[in-house]
Amino acid sequence: MNPNAESLMKRIGSREATAGIIGMGYVGLPLALAFVEKGFRVIGFDVDPSKIEKLNRGEGYIKHLDGGRVAQARATNRFEATGDFARLSEADAILICVPTPLTPQREPDMTYVDKAGHQVRAALRPGQLIILESTTYPGTTDERLRAILESPSSSTSNSQPITHNSKLITRNPPSALHCGVDFFLAFSPEREDPGRKDFTTTTTPKVVGGVDEASGDLAQALYDQIIAKTVRVSSARAAEATKLVENIFRAVNIALVNELKMIYDKMGIDVWEVLDAASTKPFGFMRFNPGPGWGGHCIPLDPFYLSWKAKEFGATAKFIELAGEINVKMPEYVIEKLTLALNERQKSVKGAKILLLGIAYKKDIDDPRESPAFEIMELLHGLGAEVSYHDPHIPEIGPTRRHPDKRGLRSEPLTDRLLAAQDAVIIVTDHQAVDYALVAKHAPLIIDTRGVLRPPSGKVVKA
Repeated sequence: MNPNAESLMKRIGSREATAGIIGMGYVGLPLALAFVEKGFRVIGFDVDPSKIEKLNRGEGYIKHLDGGRVAQARATNRFEATGDFARLSEADAILICVPTPLTPQREPDMTYVDKAGHQVRAALRPGQLIILESTTYPGTTDERLRAILESPSSSTSNSQPITHNSKLITRNPPSALHCGVDFFLAFSPEREDPGRKDFTTTTTPKVVGGVDEASGDLAQALYDQIIAKTVRVSSARAAEATKLVENIFRAVNIALVNELKMIYDKMGIDVWEVLDAASTKPFGFMRFNPGPGWGGHCIPLDPFYLSWKAKEFGATAKFIELAGEINVKMPEYVIEKLTLALNERQKSVKGAKILLLGIAYKKDIDDPRESPAFEIMELLHGLGAEVSYHDPHIPEIGPTRRHPDKRGLRSEPLTDRLLAAQDAVIIVTDHQAVDYALVAKHAPLIIDTRGVLRPPSGKVVKA
């Protein structure tokens, strides 16, 4: 082990190392708190001034995360948030937790990873460990991120890179730092599941893969300090592939039950009754539930990352792409069922009042990222419907990458008067806090995409 690695390993083992975490969202903030609670000093980096201000006041902003933990972290004087990325030089370990969305053409959008990489490179010094946690395609860490970090840059951490024609350049660049010698690089996929209580950041096993052996050793040693179990794999690529397998498995099975839902509906069979019965088998069956589409920060995106990368090797991910097609089309299926149900009642979608129950991508959380509710809303608006929503966990829609026009829409209080005034109510997210008895009593028509109201009555349409 070279002197840089040896020195860093000692600082990690004694918990004297400072962790710098880029991105104070659903992944980065719980990770920061976990490090603080194990005795590490943490600097949280974010581009959102409102998040920085709240964190430094000891306030949380993620509903399922205990806000008291943020206050306690600040009280220890071991945690602070900042938007000054030059301070990355203070960190011994830098963890990148930024979004990896898709372009409109469903190709990987690496804008956030690239930007974070350049910010790290501008402050990079010998003896630092950089770990990417953002879900991505195999090769991102040792190809793309490594190339950025090893590129020539200014010699002082306070220097600022400049941009010209979208390319990062620096003045008078010295020799670059080298991975595995001067700095160390690894990948460890986040495994956050917002709202889950049986597994947390620190109790969920952590997969770790280094670009080289020393990097892997250091990354494993770091996570060993805060995670109950680390799972070492041979490379960063293997770790990247592991995360994709986990989410592609879910995406394919969600597509399967969504397709079964549509087939069984034509046969007059209740797919939820079938799934209940199948779930009684104690082996050989794992239940997945159908819905109005897919959502969240991983499952709607990750399959396309692998199918895109596969083309580089002359391979076609046919099975994965087919699953994607099915899941992407589910909001259209919901609208089709709504249209037919309204037609039977001699009404049209145009001018109809439609209430969406649930904006979050899954029940009992306040996370709307990639929620199918937005696509359903877009389709309804395109058909001339008057759309409102109720979500007990999302009182107001905040900024979104794909649907900026929805920002500022507010949840309507769920009352008998509101329900009776609608032409139809669509159950998009099956939040437990919703009074479904009230919905069933007062809504004139209910499109149930989650199998909540069972057995369905005459005014309940399964979708």
